[in-house]
Amino acid sequence: MSFRGFSRPNATSGMGVADHTKDTFLELKRKKVHRYVIFRIDEKKREIVVDKTGAPAETYDDFTASLPETDCRYAVYDFDFVTSENCQKSKIFFIAWCPSSSRIRAKMLYATSKDRLRRELDGIHYEIQATDPTEMDLEVLRDRAH
Repeated sequence: MSFRGFSRPNATSGMGVADHTKDTFLELKRKKVHRYVIFRIDEKKREIVVDKTGAPAETYDDFTASLPETDCRYAVYDFDFVTSENCQKSKIFFIAWCPSSSRIRAKMLYATSKDRLRRELDGIHYEIQATDPTEMDLEVLRDRAH
């Protein structure tokens, strides 16, 4: 009898959220230390951890280039814009990046863990589910923010 897969997390269990993950989000939200934060699931630790952060001067293109082409990630992006009344505003977007080419197991893990992470990240204004770059184009953010 084999229990080989017994200790591995299954796709329905969801993952915990590392303290560092929450702290890094708060740095983006309150201190504007980061333009974006990309999170990944660490299956060995069974938690969502920070994969990469972007400096305040980085662009949206820098952010999208940081997402893997064939693997899932979660991300938050601090989108700055000017309103029609000429006011500077900022909105935080949560992006669930799950490209069509990613593994089915990864898609399931990310789908079942997303709500847990979203509950931990207080202060997100909009959420986007994206399976290819066109679904999270900068124009999509502009349309949502206005």
